[in-house]
Amino acid sequence: MKDKIFGVLQRVGRSFMLPIAILPVAGLLLGLGSSFTNTTTIETYGLQWLLGDKTILHALLVIMNAVGSAIFDNLPLIFAVGVAIGMAKKEKEVSALSAVIAYFVMNVSINAMLKISGKILADGSIAKDVLDGTITSVCGIQSLQMGVFGGIIVGLGVAALHNRFYKIELPNALSFFGGTRFVPIISTVVYLFVGILMYFIWPTVQNGIYALGGVVTGTGYFGTLLFGIIKRALIPFGLHHVFYMPFWQTAVGGTMEVAGHMVEGGQNIFFAQLADSANIAHFSADATRYFSGEFIFMIFGLPGAALAMYKCAKPEKKKQAGSLLLSATLACMFTGITEPLEFSFLFVAPALFAVQVVLAGSAYMIAHILNIAVGLTFSGGLLDFFLFGILQGNEKTSWLLVIPVGIVYFLLYYFIFSFLIKKFDFKTPGREDDDTETKLYTKADVNARKAAKDTKASDDKATVDELSQTISRGLGGKANISDVDCCATRLRITVIDPDKVNDALLKSTGASGVVHKGQGVQIIYGPRVTVIKSDLEDYLASVTEEHFEDDAAENNTADADEVKNENAASATDSKTEDSSTASDKAQEAADTKEPISTVIISSPMTGIAADLSTAPDEAFAGKMMGDGAVVTPEEGVVVAPEDGTVLFVFDTKHALGFTTDSGIGMIIHVGIDTVKLEGKGFDVQVEAGCHVNKGDVLMKLDLDYLKANAPSVTTPVICTELKDNQKIRLITDGPIKAGEPLYAVDTYEK
Repeated sequence: MKDKIFGVLQRVGRSFMLPIAILPVAGLLLGLGSSFTNTTTIETYGLQWLLGDKTILHALLVIMNAVGSAIFDNLPLIFAVGVAIGMAKKEKEVSALSAVIAYFVMNVSINAMLKISGKILADGSIAKDVLDGTITSVCGIQSLQMGVFGGIIVGLGVAALHNRFYKIELPNALSFFGGTRFVPIISTVVYLFVGILMYFIWPTVQNGIYALGGVVTGTGYFGTLLFGIIKRALIPFGLHHVFYMPFWQTAVGGTMEVAGHMVEGGQNIFFAQLADSANIAHFSADATRYFSGEFIFMIFGLPGAALAMYKCAKPEKKKQAGSLLLSATLACMFTGITEPLEFSFLFVAPALFAVQVVLAGSAYMIAHILNIAVGLTFSGGLLDFFLFGILQGNEKTSWLLVIPVGIVYFLLYYFIFSFLIKKFDFKTPGREDDDTETKLYTKADVNARKAAKDTKASDDKATVDELSQTISRGLGGKANISDVDCCATRLRITVIDPDKVNDALLKSTGASGVVHKGQGVQIIYGPRVTVIKSDLEDYLASVTEEHFEDDAAENNTADADEVKNENAASATDSKTEDSSTASDKAQEAADTKEPISTVIISSPMTGIAADLSTAPDEAFAGKMMGDGAVVTPEEGVVVAPEDGTVLFVFDTKHALGFTTDSGIGMIIHVGIDTVKLEGKGFDVQVEAGCHVNKGDVLMKLDLDYLKANAPSVTTPVICTELKDNQKIRLITDGPIKAGEPLYAVDTYEK
């Protein structure tokens, strides 16, 4: 249980890194934009001719400043998408789209509750009794001030829904909405109620967050020390992102009014002040207490530790250790990436890491005491130090104090590390045994150890997806599969060698038919095909590249076993013939009986009607997806054949699912291979779920475009879920107008 929780927290921490990764770029744009559009800075350096108002550079910098601000203003939405992507196991793009939808749904629901309760008035203004700062604009929607927490709530929740439902199989009538298509649907429904729930519980949660933030800020410098120690101590576990993010991005890290707006979180407060720097005398050290101290030990302290390790290295290994430590030190100083240095002594000398934790934690506190207010985007390297410290001026940041304090820390690290390494003979880089390679440990080493430990357990738990395995074998193996895709009903595969495809094996997976078109193979599964596609992609990602030559040989070679196979085939044919005879007799019996009920299906188009067997596509003509008829349109309008409900509109608009009020499930598939047109030539007038009456327009067609770009505009109108005792009877064969009877669905006694 502990390992499972730890693993989840690690994944949560890693998922934060995707949205956090945009902050350096946003910070750079904001830092440069605000610095070089500041009137005082321009006048101080005499740059009016270059950066003054109405110059090209000034305009560019104003735009950069606006772009940087926009990213920070919309961090909740960015976190919602980023966390959903990071936590989703597969089909991550679906989770991203679902997170965007859920985020807007949640905030619109909150907005509606605020209006219903009278907290937002009819004219859009906020009621006078509402506490300032509790309602804000979220992407143009007036909602509760949830900050980044709102995005995280959406991201984590949508990811959980996605991982639970992205392979769901629904009943046949609704199967088109299964698999990944179900995720945005369930996310919408769930977050409608989450929004309502948040209206009631978020004020209490917010008060708790403010209280927690008050505890941290109320403990003064000791709280800063404690924050720094905990953050650095969590580095080896990869959980530091989970810990520090609320302090940087939410009210846990404090709140402050900047330029007339209430801002939450230390990093957000700094960048809000940066954007309004002309009106700020000195940036808030209470806000930057969660990161200003990093410049002290990243630029100065850890390089001192690296020098100590180099000095303590064995003479014969000094050169090799020196080159490794130098590269790690430069990474630490310039980018603030400390892992190469910290991990180099973490495993061989945990006591040194304990010293690092205490010294680094104290650096946060010292920076807070000295009122140092240098901001950062990601980590405390020289680049951020220059942009958000030096460039902003000592009056606003007190950056000059970092240098003397940093020198002291350099000496502390150097002497403490030197003493402990020699005293306890720690095997730091360059002091390893002669038979041990001199190297710097990285996070990859940690992951490798854990992976090795968990390999056996993973192998024991591994399960084989037998359906996907059989499909893969039927297609000639992973090495023979070039591309996997699907449309509304067909698994569309591109293979390298069509001769290796085993149709019999593919049909044994429940496919109603297999269609070959050059290197393309279409396997007919019906509306549940999206789940099959997703499972097959997962399976192919987990297996080695293999051909299944034996299966191909069984299909394509005649050898000594052929006689045996022919005998078996003869026996099978005999059974099939008997079965066919029985089927024919049953059909003849049905033909002599009167149906107990009949449903008339009208034509959705004006054109030429014909039997389904005339369709210029063997899958439709062979009734692999159902029975019905075809209509070759002469007018570019598709109407509802009967009163009923639109089940789905396929992404490429070429097909839609329909259920009549009498319960007949249908697909109207406009043209042949029109999925390749990607929606061009189709103007859909309805949405999934809407009820229509007979004759209502479902879609409009550009017939000239379709005739020029599709193999055929002949349109199958098929019933997909006929029962064993139901039969299609063609009524019109020839010219037909939309709304006229096309075929009947007769139901007989069983």
